[in-house]
Amino acid sequence: MNRILTLPLTVPASLAEAHGLDPAVGGWAFTPRHAVATPDGDTYVVSTVWRTWQGKGDPTDPTYCQLSCRSITRYTPDGTPVATALFGHPRPDGTPSAIIPDGDGDTLAVLPDGTIALSLRPGSTHLFSSDLSQVLATWPMPWGFEETKARTGDPFAASITVTPSGRLLCMTSEYGLSNWADSNLNIVAVSDPGSTLAPGSKATLRAIASLHAKTDRQTDADQNPHVVYGDAPVWRDNRPSPTLTDLLSELTGTSGSLYGYEDCKMTRPAALGDDLFVIPVFGQIYRSTNRGQEFSFALLDDQGALRGRLEGLHRYDDSPFTGFDFTVVADPHRGRAFHLNRYGFFAWSADGQLRSRMSTADKPYKPLKNFELLECTPAGEILLAHRKQNVLLRVPVPEDLDILPAAVETALKGYASGRLALKKQYAPVNWYWLDTAAQVFHH
Repeated sequence: MNRILTLPLTVPASLAEAHGLDPAVGGWAFTPRHAVATPDGDTYVVSTVWRTWQGKGDPTDPTYCQLSCRSITRYTPDGTPVATALFGHPRPDGTPSAIIPDGDGDTLAVLPDGTIALSLRPGSTHLFSSDLSQVLATWPMPWGFEETKARTGDPFAASITVTPSGRLLCMTSEYGLSNWADSNLNIVAVSDPGSTLAPGSKATLRAIASLHAKTDRQTDADQNPHVVYGDAPVWRDNRPSPTLTDLLSELTGTSGSLYGYEDCKMTRPAALGDDLFVIPVFGQIYRSTNRGQEFSFALLDDQGALRGRLEGLHRYDDSPFTGFDFTVVADPHRGRAFHLNRYGFFAWSADGQLRSRMSTADKPYKPLKNFELLECTPAGEILLAHRKQNVLLRVPVPEDLDILPAAVETALKGYASGRLALKKQYAPVNWYWLDTAAQVFHH
């Protein structure tokens, strides 16, 4: 299916009008966070709209007061925005939002039945109907001092990725790790084949990897019944062993190193297939420069065995720590993975071999510095969001990764003409694209 290469990341004009968001004046921010596409070509983008309170005027005036709002916008295959769901802020009549987005790290997933799942760190998950008109279910995990102390909420996952057969590849959080006060992303888990996530049905997740195992401080309240290892919830010593930290330390020969994987973190796993996954893991972040610090895009199978990592990256020259770009996306239907950071765009085959590297120091690929990697679509396209111009660029990926650089160069050259066509249609101001056509649902 031929799809357009560019589409605008829009803000509902009604939201801007109700809250006095003037693109010409500024003082507010719109930021796309993640995007997914359906097999039929629809695209969903989750974004934040944010404005701080300035400390003067009437704090109850909606055109003046602080605003923190999330939006999910659905686009048809031809790039037309047709629906936007708003949440995280009261309705215009003052009704509280059905979803309180306390966390961050917004990610979307299209479930096998077409339902849209939104996940937020540290572990909230919310289900929307495909047309975005309804909130079907919500499993919140509030984030804050009092909430952490009380262990409130009913979490599911901090991220969800759907494999070709419909399994859910998830990242979940744990309390009581090491000396950390809050919850931390620590478990990689997958659902059983045929298990569903739906209203009234929370899929059981089977842990295949634990990042850390310093769990002496965990209490009974720190168990999540739906995240299991063996026949019992993941808790204390009942977890996959050795840890992913230990496995990567051994693989890279950095055990005991000051700049190794001690106190490392991970970001959203990507599915390379039904039984092979990529887990981005990076070492501790320091206040000074982190370029050259250890990182790995680990290859893990569905039994928790480490199958190596995505090879070919230089720890310093290709460091994702510059800009903190740790996202890896994958195409499980064709067995390939992709990563973009400030130094280059990279593509691998399923065996972890680097197949293509485009340096942002080279003229044809310099514009890639302005884009953020969001996702790979079922059609095998890369979704990139321009960091300043709020335009989504689709990059078709050829079957032969050896000719991927030419495809990327062509897409980047076509970006300007696609953006120009959008400017004629929307007349953006300061790269804010206000839309009046899409149906808006206040949740």
